[in-house]
Amino acid sequence: MRQATTITRRSWRARVLGAAALLAVAFTAGGAADDWTQFRGPNRNCTTTERGWMVQGKTEPIWKRTVGLGYSSMSVADGRLFTMGYDVEAGLDGIYCLDALTGEIIWEHHYPAERWDRSHRGGTLVTPGVDGADLYCSNREGRFFRFDAATGRIHWEKNLKTEYDLEYPTWGLAASPFILDDMIVMNVGKVIAFEKGTGKEIWATPKNYGDAYCTPVDFDLKGRPCFAVFNQTGLVILDRKTGEEVMVQEWSNRANVNAAAPLILGERVFISSGYNRGCALVDVSGDAPVVAWESKEMRNHMAPSIHQEGHLYGFDEAVYKCLDLEGNVKWQQRGLGKGAHIMADGKLILLTAQGELVFIEPDPAEYREIARTKVLDGGVYWTYPVLANGLIYCRNSNGDIVCLDHRSPN
Repeated sequence: MRQATTITRRSWRARVLGAAALLAVAFTAGGAADDWTQFRGPNRNCTTTERGWMVQGKTEPIWKRTVGLGYSSMSVADGRLFTMGYDVEAGLDGIYCLDALTGEIIWEHHYPAERWDRSHRGGTLVTPGVDGADLYCSNREGRFFRFDAATGRIHWEKNLKTEYDLEYPTWGLAASPFILDDMIVMNVGKVIAFEKGTGKEIWATPKNYGDAYCTPVDFDLKGRPCFAVFNQTGLVILDRKTGEEVMVQEWSNRANVNAAAPLILGERVFISSGYNRGCALVDVSGDAPVVAWESKEMRNHMAPSIHQEGHLYGFDEAVYKCLDLEGNVKWQQRGLGKGAHIMADGKLILLTAQGELVFIEPDPAEYREIARTKVLDGGVYWTYPVLANGLIYCRNSNGDIVCLDHRSPN
């Protein structure tokens, strides 16, 4: 019988020295460095304010490593990188803690899981999140863990499928643990908030909002702390303290996949999904949501659009586009394919469908590419690149991770 195992590869002293070395290198390079602590980054919106990094990085990667099949992105904190991958031969999900500067395995934890190869090769979907000394992980089958981030020791574990009588979506549960203040929020159809330390439930929505592929987004609505959740039902606004439903804007497509996170624009929310569904700008300033406009010009299948100075940049399926906030197309660029992107210090960083890392200066007047480098081969590229402390990490679905040096020498 396959067993869950945690393997520690390095001593405590080696881990501390590795973290100290990374931080020393990062901060002596100049500029403001940032960790990337959870899915979609330190601001939970695909952006980081990190400065002092260079668009033109070094030619050779610092390190490469393969962690197994899947689409999990990476979280980086205190000199460690955390990610997940699936061992096809053993039938095990793996959670990996790597030295962020060398790629060396610090610890790894493996447990039995199904592959879920349905219309794609399957594997892991979720990105671990770091909060101080703790690491939170979940998987497509509802396994949910709190680990000691330094050692891999399990503090607690839950089976959300069993505990909340959940039904699996077609492609499994894909929303990552969302860490905010004193809670961990899980979108598994029901939306559930847990105490970080104990794992005790704070609140759970009475309703199950259907197939869950999207991690929640936090925002304040007229001074009221809320979450925006995008599930099979559509856009759901919940009270952050109680889980009470504030309003719902229905939004569906033929595959029941609303996977791209809602984009908060003050008292308006931009939503978009693939399968030829399109996008909408929803006004949530009143007692009920109002669709200000709807269009098929932006169909975000997985990666959500990014807002910069009154314009939206995103993947309309396999075409990269810029839209204004009235839904008008300013430009479109073919050839990048269906990839993923983030924004750092005002620049867009894309991982294309061809395994290229592309840097774009956002400009509504024209597509302005400023650099392009081939960084990976094979697999597909649905995983967000990550920038942390001047290093850029990219991954493909085969689980190949590459660490690229974009630190400034000054």
